[in-house]
Amino acid sequence: MIRLRSAATAALTEGELEAVRELLFEAFGGRFDEHDWEHTLGGVHVLASEDGAVVAHGAVVPRVLVTGGRGLRTGYVEGVATRGDRRGRGLATLVMREAGRVIEREYELGALGDGSGIPGFYQRLGWESWQGPTWVEGPEGRERTAEEDGSILVLRTPATGELDPTASITCDWRSGDVW
Repeated sequence: MIRLRSAATAALTEGELEAVRELLFEAFGGRFDEHDWEHTLGGVHVLASEDGAVVAHGAVVPRVLVTGGRGLRTGYVEGVATRGDRRGRGLATLVMREAGRVIEREYELGALGDGSGIPGFYQRLGWESWQGPTWVEGPEGRERTAEEDGSILVLRTPATGELDPTASITCDWRSGDVW
């Protein structure tokens, strides 16, 4: 039986954090590094466990995205993965539905960079593709991130207000992949 649990990074035990870390590095192979790991920390983790072992994970971390002249408190989704032997059983869907509830309760907007390789996965859960140009507010000022265009998805919440998905959107700076 699958147990779903949400907890802040600070509420997770060292063992739970290590289990999540191992899951993510294994699930992403060579496409997950220390910066990616750091990006998953500091927010709320959604853990799917089976027989006491973490088999799927997603994290919602706080960020600020700017569009239409407004800074939006954003729940940014990181580290969505399912253990290899448990894929195809709907666990990532369970994790993402709960992540969506966290975002709707606590943020003005949800966002993520879609690297899933599964066409329509997030869209069927209510996420929409950002169609406008992407930017980062970097150390040298605002910089274009054209390589991310078309891969950023957003989830509207009751607090989102008016939003034009064809406008430009800017994320805050962080080490590693900015989006």
